Amino acid sequence: MKEHITISVSSAHGSRHFRVGKKIRHGVWGTGVLALISGIFAVGTILYLQTALEAATEKQQALAQQSREVLDQLAELQQQRADLEGALDDKDLRLTLVSERLDQLELVLGGDSGGLKTLEDRLDVAAINSVVRRIVLDTLPSGSPVKDARRSSRFGVRKHPVTGLKRMHQGLDFAVNTGTPVYAPADGVVSAVRPSQKGSGNYLRLRHAFGFTSSYSHLKKFAVRNGDFVNKGDLIAYSGNSGLSSGPHLHYEVRFVGRALDPAPFVDWEMDNFEQIFEKERNVKWVSLINKVTQRVSLQVQLSSQKDALSRESSS
Repeated sequence: MKEHITISVSSAHGSRHFRVGKKIRHGVWGTGVLALISGIFAVGTILYLQTALEAATEKQQALAQQSREVLDQLAELQQQRADLEGALDDKDLRLTLVSERLDQLELVLGGDSGGLKTLEDRLDVAAINSVVRRIVLDTLPSGSPVKDARRSSRFGVRKHPVTGLKRMHQGLDFAVNTGTPVYAPADGVVSAVRPSQKGSGNYLRLRHAFGFTSSYSHLKKFAVRNGDFVNKGDLIAYSGNSGLSSGPHLHYEVRFVGRALDPAPFVDWEMDNFEQIFEKERNVKWVSLINKVTQRVSLQVQLSSQKDALSRESSS
């Protein structure tokens, strides 16, 4: 006899009987066991997810704390950078004031700081050969750092276009669009690359021979790094509108042993008018400089002659 369970249901209309066989009982039992296992798995999953969520929350809180600390450090570094930029601007201003006072003192004393006053001091221009001229033009700033550019503001006292204050403008401004290539006016080494959005903006300085430097302000970006050696005509940067600027332009300066010179004669300086700068720029001891270059060329020629003589002797 097969095992079965009889379920009786009584009502006002009589009793009804239902028989539950073994298969049905096993099915109900299996369903219950499956539901129990599913419940246990669900509870375990919930507990795991809750633990993972707590761990993720703790990690998020730790990252948030680290982020706050990094932001605090960044703010402190930005403040230090601002302080350093302010100090650099102060030094530039002091240098400007010293340079202006030196110029005023020379005017009062009637001197021209190394200019060519007498016939005895003048150079024998005809004796300066083309090799010496080429070396001088390659090693000292000559020509324009940007091509086909209008000069918008010259060297001298002027009213600042942004601050409105009257002060010495120690460079030459070229009206060029943002992104205009800037080229080295002479051989040299990059002595300063300073990103900034204040004062001179993105600033670059080249150090040339015989105490000359050239600098470039309000740049968009740099094409060289600090310590790089460059040749005359190499790309060094792109013009921009960074810092205290009323519009896109390149501010170009030429200095000799720290003193600002009018860049215009240097921009116009080339082989065809080589001697004109000696009269236009009297703050440089040109006699001594040209003699020094001539001596170096003569020495190089002598060394080359000796080398050729030794080569001929060894071949014979």
